[in-house]
Amino acid sequence: MRIGFVGVRFAGLDGVSLESAKLANIVRAAGHEAVWFAGELGEGFEVGMEDPAARFDSVDNVELQRRCFGVSDISTDVKETIQVRTSLLRKALDEFVSTNAIDVLVPQNALAIPIQLPLGLALTDLIRGGFPAVAHHHDFSWERERFWPNGVSDILNEAFPPVAPNLHHVVINSLQQRELMDRTGADSTVLPNVMDFEHEPTPGDGSVFRRHAGLGDADTVLLQSTRIVPRKAIELTLELAAGLDEPGVRVVISHPERDEGDEYAALLLKRAEDLGVDLRLTPVGAPGEPTLADAYAAADLVTFPSRVEGFGNALLEAVYFRRPVFVNRYPVYVSDIAPTGFRFIEIGGAITDRTLVVGRQETRGRCCRSELRDRPGALLLRRCA
Repeated sequence: MRIGFVGVRFAGLDGVSLESAKLANIVRAAGHEAVWFAGELGEGFEVGMEDPAARFDSVDNVELQRRCFGVSDISTDVKETIQVRTSLLRKALDEFVSTNAIDVLVPQNALAIPIQLPLGLALTDLIRGGFPAVAHHHDFSWERERFWPNGVSDILNEAFPPVAPNLHHVVINSLQQRELMDRTGADSTVLPNVMDFEHEPTPGDGSVFRRHAGLGDADTVLLQSTRIVPRKAIELTLELAAGLDEPGVRVVISHPERDEGDEYAALLLKRAEDLGVDLRLTPVGAPGEPTLADAYAAADLVTFPSRVEGFGNALLEAVYFRRPVFVNRYPVYVSDIAPTGFRFIEIGGAITDRTLVVGRQETRGRCCRSELRDRPGALLLRRCA
């Protein structure tokens, strides 16, 4: 079959792009073809159709979002704008399906998080016309405070997500599965974020990342391998770094995307200055930049203090690259990850004295890391005593 993956963006290191690429690899291994439709297509997603009208970060779409969310109603002209853009994207999807002889659509978060309302409506119209689809949902609107209040509840009820007999739903955690059933009556399959743990990762070069970040071999690197958005709670990483109170502790953020604006980044810079923490942004993945593997190889501790996550890609990456992890007990971690046997340095929303004691032990290399070197393929990180 020719399978059409549809989203707002397939590029960079965001979770949707990463998981879509993994799913496409599985599709190809099963003998099918993967074809892409999005507002932005990056390296590795070239076969397909790129339509700027489907971007979530265009000036026009950002303005549309501003007029639809944080308000209680929308004006007639906004409704007309949505209708016009939906019609244009529906035509683009028809062309994509026809030109590429698509057999089944796999919307990737485009029917879950409402950051591109016209694309969601266009997809819904195509699916309700009978086209078979498997929608892979990563983040729903009800999981993100920034979508409430809004003036488009009718659109959210209709298309985020829609319900149709020819549409199968896939979610990434058990909490979403239960909530989707409660809200829509739709059954779904849980497909958690994954890494290929049966095969060793390509080793990275930590010295390359350190040089790129302007760091020395003796510096202690707290790697924040996430985007710069408020729900990642990066301020907790800064508090951890300040509490360790040791020379050479550096906080390095490896993902440059600021999908929700620059305000949070500015707040982090101010917080780091107030705490006396060395905070650096060292992007990875682009030509001339270190790789993600280089970043993990350089990390003395991977920090993942998110308050909300659909699953937690960076957490799995840290395990895959065998790095010790500092994690906040966000809801999906508590329900779906912690019970499987992983053990990390955990907090319950705040840095405590116990956290700092364990953090000092870990960053000095007194536990976890040597055990993992001695146990190839180990999936369990022991809590530091």
